[in-house]
Amino acid sequence: MLIFSLLCEMPLFISSVASGSNGNCYYIGNGREAILVDAGISCRETEKRMARQGLSMQQVRAIFVSHEHTDHIKGLSVLANKYQLPVFLSDGTRAACRLAIPDRLLYPLADLQTVTVGDLNITSFRKYHDAADPHSFLISGDGYTVGVFTDIGRACERVVNYFGQCDAAFLEANYDVGMLMQGRYPFFLKNRIRSGYGHLSNAEALELFVRYRSPKLSHLFLSHLSRDNNDPELVYNLFNDHRGDTEIIIAGRYAETGVYGLGEAEMSSYLLFEQEISISYTVSRHTSG
Repeated sequence: MLIFSLLCEMPLFISSVASGSNGNCYYIGNGREAILVDAGISCRETEKRMARQGLSMQQVRAIFVSHEHTDHIKGLSVLANKYQLPVFLSDGTRAACRLAIPDRLLYPLADLQTVTVGDLNITSFRKYHDAADPHSFLISGDGYTVGVFTDIGRACERVVNYFGQCDAAFLEANYDVGMLMQGRYPFFLKNRIRSGYGHLSNAEALELFVRYRSPKLSHLFLSHLSRDNNDPELVYNLFNDHRGDTEIIIAGRYAETGVYGLGEAEMSSYLLFEQEISISYTVSRHTSG
């Protein structure tokens, strides 16, 4: 195994490759290695969008899967097989999927488990959502922490705790209550979305942001916006009125966002570190959350 060191720290670089009920994929990297959270668009579309962002799949070392719904795993099998990427997912999620991925690439993921991928530490924790065994993720490295909080039915104690630790976060703002209730969805689906096991509303996400954000939160990606029950301009303005020093970014359904560096780093600095490396995976478990 190649053992290497760098003489300077690189911050985390983050982007939304896709976000919404038509597909979700989030990128977190540090200039040496990167991970994807979910792979809900096709492999080809993932590659196209990342290429437009100046990102390389060659730096991606693993994929972490939040749950089994199609908009989170549509491109997973092809992407994992093509690049021979380890896939971390809970036993419940694996049982609920039909994945054409060899066992050697599938790694179990448990509640309050931390997986180390190079210099990135990824902690998984269970969330409220109507799936077999859904998890959210906290990714730390080089002194920065990023949270991926989408498909959450409610802002439970764990979400509040982990959100308050973040330098940046992907936070679900799925629907406007008025638009949902006046919209075309059948009543049972409206109830499912609002049930506490569905999705987070704009108002619930805003309360989490206003009450519990850390003073160091520099970037907030508003994610998983509903096509029918939300409006990007509406939700952007809602959060922007309370933004303080936090940059508000809409993670869109049909296009990737820019790539954002935490701290003072520029994207050009990120590209300088694109290289082939070998890494090892280690796993630890927490006893409390």
